[in-house]
Amino acid sequence: MSMTIKGAVTKCLFAVVFFIPGIFFIAPTVVLAHDNAALSHIRLVNTRDDLLAYFKVENAFNEKNTQAIENGISTSFTFYVTLYKTSSSLFDKKITDIKTRATIKYNSMKQEYTVVCQWKDAPALTTKSFDEAKTWMTEIDNLKVVPLNRLVKGDKYQIRIKAELEKVTLPLSLHYVFFFVSYWDVETDWYVTNFTY
Repeated sequence: MSMTIKGAVTKCLFAVVFFIPGIFFIAPTVVLAHDNAALSHIRLVNTRDDLLAYFKVENAFNEKNTQAIENGISTSFTFYVTLYKTSSSLFDKKITDIKTRATIKYNSMKQEYTVVCQWKDAPALTTKSFDEAKTWMTEIDNLKVVPLNRLVKGDKYQIRIKAELEKVTLPLSLHYVFFFVSYWDVETDWYVTNFTY
């Protein structure tokens, strides 16, 4: 039985995945969330040892969160990736559950943006270009999902992916503000893809 994902109106993207040695291709269908933030360019690739995920968040930046960033407020996008082994039994088996983020901070003195991507084994990236910083924030590459030795040839799996702007504490404020609620709406629906390894 597939897990029911709770929340406001949730749409799912179901795509047929074809395996070609070394790479999975996912039908490039895009489903827009109510706030127009959406995942696109979803791709699964396997190296010799691991299954990797690539995807992009479209329409992630709006006037409000851009203004907050340029005022020096550290802002993070959180990405959720969950892999299940599906079966005809009552419950799907969760293989892995990943939560990772990309964080951007603007330094007005140096007029440069610093981006930290948790899934990368690399130091923080720095640029004076906001467009380049936005690309780093919204294009997820080489995200390790699971070692291939945990998958079984011929078995069916389901991957679920979501992105949202994370809560932050504003200066001189005692309360958390959730950017993806109210005026700061940036949240994708869950994208669900079934494939056979």
